[in-house]
Amino acid sequence: MMHLNKKNAHKSQLEQQSKIKFDLHLPLILIHTPYGLRFFDKVSKTRAARFYAKFNTYLMPLITLMALFLIIGSVAALFSSETIREGARGVGPQANLLIPGLNPYLPIWEGWIALVVTIIVHEAGHGIIARVYGVKVESTGIVLFLGIPIGAFVNIERDELNRISTKQRSSILTAGPMTNIIIGALSLFVILLITSTLVITKPMDPGLFGVVITNVNPGSLAQSIGLVKGSTIQQIQGVDVRNPVELNDNLNSNLGKTIDIGIVSESGQKSVKQATLPAQREPGKGILGVAITPVADPKEVLDRYNSMVFTSPLGLLAPPTFVQGMVPYSDFMADKYTSPIFGSYYTIPANLFFWLWFINFNVAIFNALPIGPLDGGQLYNSLIDKKTENRKGWSRHASKILTYGMVIIVVLSIALPYLLK
Repeated sequence: MMHLNKKNAHKSQLEQQSKIKFDLHLPLILIHTPYGLRFFDKVSKTRAARFYAKFNTYLMPLITLMALFLIIGSVAALFSSETIREGARGVGPQANLLIPGLNPYLPIWEGWIALVVTIIVHEAGHGIIARVYGVKVESTGIVLFLGIPIGAFVNIERDELNRISTKQRSSILTAGPMTNIIIGALSLFVILLITSTLVITKPMDPGLFGVVITNVNPGSLAQSIGLVKGSTIQQIQGVDVRNPVELNDNLNSNLGKTIDIGIVSESGQKSVKQATLPAQREPGKGILGVAITPVADPKEVLDRYNSMVFTSPLGLLAPPTFVQGMVPYSDFMADKYTSPIFGSYYTIPANLFFWLWFINFNVAIFNALPIGPLDGGQLYNSLIDKKTENRKGWSRHASKILTYGMVIIVVLSIALPYLLK
């Protein structure tokens, strides 16, 4: 009889673990599922998982150095260039958030798909490597915001992390960012495979020059005088304009004046528009209120993009919604190419894989920063605390000083355009 009771109790426990549970923290809903735990257990027993656990043990500092290089570089650029500060003010601080709908450059459906996939693979990386080392994963599941899936979570008991070696803890904490790096790199590889197959359908008109309007802001001066998306600005006051810098300089030199703007429509029709420019430029805003890109030769754009992985790899992080004249699968350049595999629909997979690359890379380097709750912060703080636990004075607070210092640098990278006008 006692044997049966134990058997029934064990069965009841398994049934309890197999149930899906809902945890409400409105507007967030956390769905705890057993499927992630089973997946982690199954994958963690493979030879590939054990190899991966050893492979990424010492890689967190490399990802952190990459993150510091990019953030400190952006701060230095903001300090040195008014043009960069003005551009940052123009897009707003929300451009720093990886949230589709808030970030003006993140498309809605590709952005959400990429963000959800990014968070899921990040958490799965932690969970699988934790199980490789026998660390208990308390729960796993999906996070919904007002019913919309926005990510995933893996809860690892802190006591479990504290009982394992520093190398094992490093491997578990590095697994999240490193998995994002791998997914991002694979996505970038797919993008370059797609663009390498593209065939030009609309060669450039050799007589065309100027800057193309890719967007007209509502209520702007450009809208009031009838400038439309797709038109090309070729002249200001009879002076040729061949790139955005020349346009900007020409407009600045004519502030307060009524000027003639020579344009060419998408159909090739030339016309002249008159506009009275404001007496002074409003900080953070353009004069005409348009987004522009240089007239682009489809062959040059394609060749430059495909070679960028060797010549300027960071340029491949430029969103197609931001530098439309430089990306062959952007809305502006899309009709100039076709693919023998995807036809004119090549832009769909290309854009989806771009955002998988972009978001995975950014989530990886951000999580590697030495900031308290982030993966990098947890690893570095545990190492520092272990070295300074018996010391006195400021060294006891070294981990907090590191976190606060890094937070200041991140805040500066966002706030500098508004502090230095």
